[in-house]
Amino acid sequence: MSYQTGTEHLLCDIDDGVATFTLNRPEKKNALGSELTPALRQGLLDLELRPDVRCIMITGAGDAFCSGGDISGMGGGAAAAGEVKSSQADTVRNLQNGQNTLTLRMHQLEKPLVAALPGAAAGAGFLIALACDLRVACESAFVITAFRNIGLSGDYGGSWNLTQLVGVAKAKELYFLSERLSASEAHALGIINRVFPDDSFREDALAFAKRIAHGPTAAIRFMKKNINFSATQNLAASLDFEAEHMVRAFQTDDAREAIRAFQNKQKPEFSGR
Repeated sequence: MSYQTGTEHLLCDIDDGVATFTLNRPEKKNALGSELTPALRQGLLDLELRPDVRCIMITGAGDAFCSGGDISGMGGGAAAAGEVKSSQADTVRNLQNGQNTLTLRMHQLEKPLVAALPGAAAGAGFLIALACDLRVACESAFVITAFRNIGLSGDYGGSWNLTQLVGVAKAKELYFLSERLSASEAHALGIINRVFPDDSFREDALAFAKRIAHGPTAAIRFMKKNINFSATQNLAASLDFEAEHMVRAFQTDDAREAIRAFQNKQKPEFSGR
């Protein structure tokens, strides 16, 4: 089963509860562009509404996840600088809208997101991976903020998401120096959740996503909401938020199935309802 994204730059396949988006510009290491990024935005909106999709995975074609923005499409020189200066307010608003409709949308999406890195995730590509709930990588993959190398400060929520994972000092180091982190180094820092062998990476990544998809869908949705909420709230507010979701989760078919299976010493078969 597939979902038509409207562009060959972004493919989507749906298999056993997992929708896999593949960034498909291998000749440019899957750099973002004017076709790919809007299609991803729309695809996330569409698949959130599909009951047959219980987990979404984002990966890249070939030997890279995403090299970031397409540098070849960026302007330069005095004319471009003058254009940016004359429309700076509009440029800022456009970027803010772009961030809200991608990074913020991914953060708020009511389905778990997994980034599967078959290779490099650099710049904005790294930030898309950070915006996912979990990240898996092959052994030869690496991540890098990269913005220092092109004289930019970074966007798309990287400073917030990376700081949540590694803390303030380490996030500053990774931005200020733009040093590569191997998959094993990123795993040690908590940026990467699992590292799989290169040869079996795509099968292992899909199996990982399917384990999430086969779980209690509503409960996992509430887990994501609880954890995201707790990142900016105090304990008292988090306790109240958890209590509401705990009661709602208890009313689902999946909770009843889990209790039945536990009582009968069986493995639960979650339906996603």
